[in-house]
Parts: sequence; structure tokens; C-alpha cells
Amino acid sequence: MLKERLSEYSTLVNKAFDDLLVVDEAPEKKLKEAMKYSITAGGKRLRPALILEGYRIFKPDYEKALPFACAMEMIHTFSLIHDDLPAIDNDDFRRGKPTNHKVFGECTAILAGDGLLDYAYKVISNDMKDGENLPNKVKAFDIFSNGVFDMIKGEFVDTDLEGKDISMDQLMYMHNNKTGALIKASLLIGATLAGADDVSLQVLKKYADIIGLTFQIKDDILSETGDEKILGKPVGHDSINGKRTFVTMLGVEEANKRLDELTAESVSVLNDISDKDIEFLKELAIFIKERNN
Repeated sequence: MLKERLSEYSTLVNKAFDDLLVVDEAPEKKLKEAMKYSITAGGKRLRPALILEGYRIFKPDYEKALPFACAMEMIHTFSLIHDDLPAIDNDDFRRGKPTNHKVFGECTAILAGDGLLDYAYKVISNDMKDGENLPNKVKAFDIFSNGVFDMIKGEFVDTDLEGKDISMDQLMYMHNNKTGALIKASLLIGATLAGADDVSLQVLKKYADIIGLTFQIKDDILSETGDEKILGKPVGHDSINGKRTFVTMLGVEEANKRLDELTAESVSVLNDISDKDIEFLKELAIFIKERNN
């Protein structure tokens, strides 16, 4: 069920981007090409899927959450474009393709990221103009905005602490924001748009906090032990750059043990809203642990 629904959500989002990001003849054509290059470069569409699924758990007409889902993927893509820049991670490949700045140049890549950041807010603004479900959209927009800034501050902490001897608390803070913030915000946005009750929102928040962490731990493991052809980027890059990760601090074996424990905990947490259809979220927790890219 997980793969089918992820595919369904991904198709829905990809079709929406065909309409949202049109490359036409204009002086800024190259900028739009750069924006579209990265937004259509592939990926799991995990964050928009969490928005759509978070909505679907409580109401069936989840397509109404599509503008927020597309906006969240724009934010995620903007962060990846900037993350790959020479001033930050200096990566040449992303998802098996040359990174944005390798194709369009650093200047255009920076502005393409900026463009996606701004356009995400424009998409939400346009969705709010019709006035439908406005109170919940305002709440969701607040979650969205806070998630974006939390992600940015997590990215800053990551770059600021690079090459330094840091504590586990600092590592947790970094990744709860850099990786976890948008994952948590996505699930809560969907549920909030659908009018979820406070108890359910608290359960989903706890679940999302955990899977945000497991996602990063798995990323760190794959970055050291994964298959470059499957990952679409070189392995061992974090160690070379002096980045502190769960693997460099705990070792692969302990990191995998932590991953197993947290995955089990995330599934267990969901039992507190067992009256809802939460099978997708349970399967997702396992998928995050077992993925190979």
C-alpha cells in the first residue's frame, strides 16, 4: 500500500509542477530552467506525500492540500540547491545528475533556490485567496513558516560546527532542525488542514519527530556504506569534509542499533490514534529504515 500511495501522491505533485513552473520566452528564462531542472530531478516526494497523507487520515479530499504539498517540495528543493553549493557542501551530483550550480553556474543556482523559496509562499498565498478553510490554512501556514526557518537554522548549525568536536546534544539539535523540521511540519500541515483534533496532532508530532531523526541516521549510514550508483552521489563525502554524523560519532553498528530502536518506537507511538487509518505511516517508518537511497 505504501508504494502505491507514494506513487499516487508523486504523480499528483509532478502534474501540478507542470502547470506551476512554466518555462517561457523571457529574459529570466534561464532562471526558470534552473528552477525546473532541480524540482523535476526526481526524489521521493516524501514531504508532499506526508502533507497529503496527513490530510487523508482525517478527510478523504486530500487533493485540497496539494498547494501546500507543492510549496513544501519547492522549499525542500531550494534547500538542496543551496546545500550543494561550493560554499556549503560543494557537491557535484544530486540524485545521479549534476547539481544545479554545475549545470547553470553558481549565480543562477543561488537565484534558482531563492526563486523556489519565494514561489512556495506565492503558491500558498494564491491558495488562501479563495477563503475556503481559511482558519486551518492560517494555522498550517504558521507551521510551514516555522518549519522553513527551523530547517535554515539547522543548516547554519551544520556549517558552523563543521570540523569541530561536538556533543551528541548538538548533533541532535542540528538534525532535528535541518532534516526533521520539514518532515514534522509536513505531516502536521496536512492534519491541520483537515481539522485534526489536538490529541491526534500531538501523536503525529511525536511520530514525525522520531522519523525525522531516523531519516537522518539512515542518511548518515548510507553516506558511509551505501552504493554510489544507487545513491546518485559519492559516499564518504561527510568524513572527508570533517562533518560530524551519527556514524562518525557512534559507528555504523551503534547507528544501526539506534535506527532499529527509534523505528520501533515510532510505530508504537501511532497506537494512540489506532481509530484512524495509519497503516501508511507505519509502513513509512519501516521504509525509512530499510531504504537504500
